[in-house]
Amino acid sequence: MNDRARRVVGELLSAHGRTYAEEAGIRLRDTPQPLYRLQVLSLLLSARIRASVAVAAARALHEAGLRDPRRMAGAGWQDRVDALGRGGYRRYDERTATQLGDGAKLLTERWGGDLRRLRAEAGGGVPALRRLLQEIPGVGPTGADIFLREVQRVWPEAAPYLDAKALSGAERLGLPKDPDRLLKLAGDTEPAVLAAALVRAALDEKVAEDSLRRSA
Repeated sequence: MNDRARRVVGELLSAHGRTYAEEAGIRLRDTPQPLYRLQVLSLLLSARIRASVAVAAARALHEAGLRDPRRMAGAGWQDRVDALGRGGYRRYDERTATQLGDGAKLLTERWGGDLRRLRAEAGGGVPALRRLLQEIPGVGPTGADIFLREVQRVWPEAAPYLDAKALSGAERLGLPKDPDRLLKLAGDTEPAVLAAALVRAALDEKVAEDSLRRSA
């Protein structure tokens, strides 16, 4: 079982081993702008919409110059709606445009537009991080999980973060649902990359089927 499981993980990572931040063109660093772009991406991904559309919308917001809380809050509501629409994010565009504006305002007023201050307020505790993230308009439990899965690359205290969605991907692949065992099967792969690949398997049955077929 271990040998087969390692092959399954290897094939999954080979084809789908990149984070959603990478897909959205975010070079994640522990600096304000990339962290904010990740928070926006996490909000977009948490809606009931295809991940590819959320990623495209995150790119469109960046291309429109809405890449930090000050610019996002200062933009007109219609500007945010239009940018989301260019990314194909139309089903929830009006509500999301409002949430992005309100969230940017809160981030600016409470944490000076710098999510590292939110991190400091959490004091190194993952439950506190998860709770504080959900105080941002539009970021619920799902959005907080997405952010933590991705940010563990640069916030070590969050790692390893394999949430329920990632573990459901492991289950679909016939892999153990124990995070420690999954990390061992993945070898030197970063937890954030493993988590993203498992989430892709959870969201898309074809990803799981392809990984299982190629590992047989």
